[in-house]
Amino acid sequence: MDIPHSTFDIYCLPHAILMPMQGAVATGSKLERILLHRVGKAIGDFSLIKAGDRVAVALSGGKDSFGLLHLLWRLRQKSPVPFEVAALTIHNGSEYFQTDILDAYLKEQGIPFHVERTQITTIVEEKLRPGSPYCSLCARLRRGALYGAAKRLGFNKVALGHHLDDAVETLLMNLFFEGALKAMPPKLLAENGRITVIRPLVYTPEGLLAEYARDRGFPVIDCGCWLCGEKDQERARMKALVSEVAERHPEVRKSILAALANIQPRFLMDRSRHDFEAEEATQ
Repeated sequence: MDIPHSTFDIYCLPHAILMPMQGAVATGSKLERILLHRVGKAIGDFSLIKAGDRVAVALSGGKDSFGLLHLLWRLRQKSPVPFEVAALTIHNGSEYFQTDILDAYLKEQGIPFHVERTQITTIVEEKLRPGSPYCSLCARLRRGALYGAAKRLGFNKVALGHHLDDAVETLLMNLFFEGALKAMPPKLLAENGRITVIRPLVYTPEGLLAEYARDRGFPVIDCGCWLCGEKDQERARMKALVSEVAERHPEVRKSILAALANIQPRFLMDRSRHDFEAEEATQ
């Protein structure tokens, strides 16, 4: 059964809390309450978690996935309806990927953890054409390994740590370079048709997650991949563009996110979604 919206609204705060934060940033329990409210609202709005779900949080070792894991673990402890949460890390085969740090930390926290070992870096080295970017192929291979491992381990959902900023930047990237109006949906059936992908941080700005990681002292690590060169330059430019606009218009991220839930086909050009023949004045 679906979990009622109110179930995840146990950290109910004024609606204004979803507005961009100004001035001093909250810390400690107040910051966690704000984050729990945002995650709970996303879960309720998009029916991301149901009773009996087994949710694997894709833990990369970064601040976003660490934050998501801890917030879902806290919600699970408070929720009156049962669901399971565990961490799942895809090991890329690099000797520099320090998953032992993750293992030790999560044992301390009492959070179930599984490492799926692969040889992704070796495969990427062998298969990639000269001059092609490593990260896109690596991401596809990691995604396939993640979904396969989650299904084999008995999980029906995979939670990804993409946040509000990621959704905004992806929308603009697709608009500018792919000719499509699409972003990162909060819920999506994976390509294999057997795993549901959820993004409970869709209402959460990156800045709050960075503060949370610092506040909680997460042992943040990277994947240790020796193939990674420069980061995606276009995405970095998009992030800088949004930040620059936000300096003049602080609510710009909230506005772009709202646009994703306010599609008006009549004012676009998709003939499959609007009958332009009907746009004729009657005599």
